[in-house]
Amino acid sequence: MRFDVITLFPELFAPFLVSGVTRRAYESGLVEVKLWNPHDFAEGNYRRVDDRPFGGGPGMVMMAEPLTLCLEKIRAERFACGAAGVPIVLFSPIGQALNHASVEGWSASKGAVLICGRYEGLDQRFIETYVDHQISLGDFVLSGGEIAAMALLDAVVAAAARRVERRRQPPAGQFQPGTGRAAGLSALHPAGGLARPARAAHPVVWQPRPYRALAARTAAGPDPASAP
Repeated sequence: MRFDVITLFPELFAPFLVSGVTRRAYESGLVEVKLWNPHDFAEGNYRRVDDRPFGGGPGMVMMAEPLTLCLEKIRAERFACGAAGVPIVLFSPIGQALNHASVEGWSASKGAVLICGRYEGLDQRFIETYVDHQISLGDFVLSGGEIAAMALLDAVVAAAARRVERRRQPPAGQFQPGTGRAAGLSALHPAGGLARPARAAHPVVWQPRPYRALAARTAAGPDPASAP
């Protein structure tokens, strides 16, 4: 599985790819991530990748030509490596909300080309020509698509790793698509969903609450009176 990420700030991904438990998935080749900077495909001394919107308007727009040349290079390299053709994904607040079902789908795929927009967005002509899917993290606006791309990659890597290690019976805490429940948690969470049970580390007694009280409250559900 290979994801090609088009971003003006590839340095943002450097610590993400070498940190945490998902690092092993990248190091082992379970998931491959390649970073591409549109600046490398821009012309002129300044290698501009943005321009003012045609007809006026606020801000700047990412130009279609550098993005197109970058995408063509990605496709050529994937073809030379024998990698399958993959969809082009743009992170956008108007896209389909990312959820567990879509993450599972991406984790079982051959990957994708992920485009991280900046400024006021991409040239609409590029979107209409090349983009297959638009994905959103929610009804809010980020300064760029990099955080959204990291969220997708992190979720996909976690799902792919679970798939590799999965046995006939899923472990407690694993979300079961279509059931609205996490396996093994129904007694603690009657409402089901992705929530995990409340947990505690050592010491057993802390300030001065014992863990047993926490476990009992978890099984009974949250106490409205204790809400802040």
